[in-house]
Amino acid sequence: MSVTTQFLTRLLLRSRSVGLFAALLILSSNYSAAEDTVVSFRNDVVPTLTKAGCNAGVCHAKAGGGQNGFELSLLGFEPGDDYDRLVREGGGRRILPMDPEQSLLLLKASGQIPHGGGVRLPADSEGFAILSDWIRAGAQRDPPETATLNSLEVQPAGRVIAPGECQQLRVIAGFSDGTSRDVTQFALFESHDEAMASVDAAGMVTVEDIPGRVAVMVRYQDASATFSASVPLAAPESAFPEAQGFIDELAFANLRELGIPPSPVCDDATFLRRVTLDITGRLPSLDESKAFLADNAENKRARVVERLLNSPGYADYFANKWTALLKNRRDEAADITSNFAFHAWVRDSLLANVPYDQFVRELLAATGTVVGNPPVAWYKRVKDPKQQLEDVAQLFLGVRMQCAQCHHHPFDRWSQDDYYSLAAFFSRIGRKPTDTRGEDFIFHRRGHASAVNVRTGATLAPAVLGDDVGEIPPDIDPRLRLAAWMADPENPWFARALVNRYWKHFLGRGLIEPEDDIRDTNPPSNPELLQALERHFIESQFDLKDLVRTITQSQVYQLSSTPNEHNLVDRQNYSRFYPRRLQAEVLLDAIDDVAGTRTTFANLPSGTRAVALPDNSYNRASAFLRVFGRPDSASVCECERVQSSSLAQSLHLINSSEIKGKLSSRSGRAARLSKGDVTLKDGLNELYLAAFARLPTSDELQAAGEYIASADEAEANTVQGRQRELEDLIWALINSKEFIYNH
Repeated sequence: MSVTTQFLTRLLLRSRSVGLFAALLILSSNYSAAEDTVVSFRNDVVPTLTKAGCNAGVCHAKAGGGQNGFELSLLGFEPGDDYDRLVREGGGRRILPMDPEQSLLLLKASGQIPHGGGVRLPADSEGFAILSDWIRAGAQRDPPETATLNSLEVQPAGRVIAPGECQQLRVIAGFSDGTSRDVTQFALFESHDEAMASVDAAGMVTVEDIPGRVAVMVRYQDASATFSASVPLAAPESAFPEAQGFIDELAFANLRELGIPPSPVCDDATFLRRVTLDITGRLPSLDESKAFLADNAENKRARVVERLLNSPGYADYFANKWTALLKNRRDEAADITSNFAFHAWVRDSLLANVPYDQFVRELLAATGTVVGNPPVAWYKRVKDPKQQLEDVAQLFLGVRMQCAQCHHHPFDRWSQDDYYSLAAFFSRIGRKPTDTRGEDFIFHRRGHASAVNVRTGATLAPAVLGDDVGEIPPDIDPRLRLAAWMADPENPWFARALVNRYWKHFLGRGLIEPEDDIRDTNPPSNPELLQALERHFIESQFDLKDLVRTITQSQVYQLSSTPNEHNLVDRQNYSRFYPRRLQAEVLLDAIDDVAGTRTTFANLPSGTRAVALPDNSYNRASAFLRVFGRPDSASVCECERVQSSSLAQSLHLINSSEIKGKLSSRSGRAARLSKGDVTLKDGLNELYLAAFARLPTSDELQAAGEYIASADEAEANTVQGRQRELEDLIWALINSKEFIYNH
């Protein structure tokens, strides 16, 4: 090290003057003028730090001040702030232009001195050299004319890959000056499904042996792209059910392309039980099962769907779904009026088949009181404009905006300005107290709607995602403009979010998964099918019953859940029906139906079913609903509902006092069948029809007969003895997988 360099180094390390530091940067830049390397802070340095993980959420971009006093913006989304923190913060102690390799930034990143994050940039790595060259050139801020990122492309964008094969990805960035370059070394890669395909840091994709489609997300700076791999099974050609409409045509075309043969169509009993549970949330009655099994008409399945859609059970079940997502919570006794009114409004809307766009418009633009206009209740529960925009975006558009409140969305294109522009639609909501405790009168406050970006201080007018709704006069409620934009046939999210949500309800998995995370970097498993469903829903004028009818009458929905030798591992292409555990309310009602009992709930008429409960308050009084995961209506995410199985659930079904009480009820099915001249066969036929919508097999009849024969002879001849045996048989049925799952 020269004398001049040593002098500058000592002066720099001792200085706490930003002005002096800036002068030293200029001096050191001139001193190292022999270096011609031009390194961009935004386009080279920040991507290097991102690739090394320095600005990840668990490292120096951690919320609340970064790590150990050093803070960076998440994934480098704010390069201007990052420059100041690296170069100017702390008296400039992190970089040393006169001897770049001795910069604190590089010494820690390379592990030459202790670093909590370990070695992130080895001294012989290209990333280390990039940072060193930038510091040697004076650690300059990018001049205004520096090219900015315009586009990001991954090559190839997609291809068919056989199981076990690999594909190297190449990432090309396009810049504002018309140039492009390979930025593969700076890009971040993330597989959407590690079980189907993995990807390393260099962009090498390795495909596993699970057939289907898998995406790899690629990120560079604030842009993203997606590589899609189709992994065929190449099973022998097999017979497909006859297509009944566009759903079957597109789903079966996808299966043929992937070489996955589907399971056959399910039998009548399975279909009746499946579709009754999915549309009305209950088991078929004895009469319904007997009539359906005896019917030989070709259109009997379509007629069942129509009957269920026109029944009160459809409105009850889907009102249960929507009120949970719309946060119809009861946190105190005074909420009961709004809870009941809101639930009734949702149920009545579904029963009358109010078009979905009208339903959403009535909710978003609600004014008045809960008694006069029940959808106002939503504004009682969701009061903050930021929470309102987040809930609306996630629930009705399938777009998760929460991240954009603080920074650019890491997986999408939404910025903080997009976030607060959307919040501006809710900025003119006024509230006045009413005579009813806890209830407000909701109205539109005249004035220009706006919201302030808390980071930049910019005042933003209402604007929708990637679109413009024009200037909104002060006397127009901006929520009406938002609702009109959402229902526009050209809206890329509104119809798509709904059909994807309903597809998951009936098929067990969304075409986009999770169902409320629609973005370019999370592509659908069957894009053509999703687009066709979206188009059909719009053309039907947002008819929810028509959508349910279209899905449930398809052969895809009616496939058997029993896998064949080729589609056992298929998890996303609907080559078979995916069994799923009954929801908490549905299972409780199903047990009551088979046991011949009915659970009672406070403040509700006798006989009210669990799927008709108006709010979350009943969870507190029901251990069953809590154990089996009925949502508490705290969020708009379907994930709040627990659908997984647990030991607690098994124990509750096996030996809880609640279940024992239902089985031994004096007015229950076991007590009724134990009296009179009901034969064992007739009793078993009734039990199996009630539980499974089918008659018992010969093996099941034999097993039940052997169990009865093994009972104490003296006790078996008494009413009490026969009842206990029937209780045991019912207990065995409700603890079977066939009962607990919709298959």
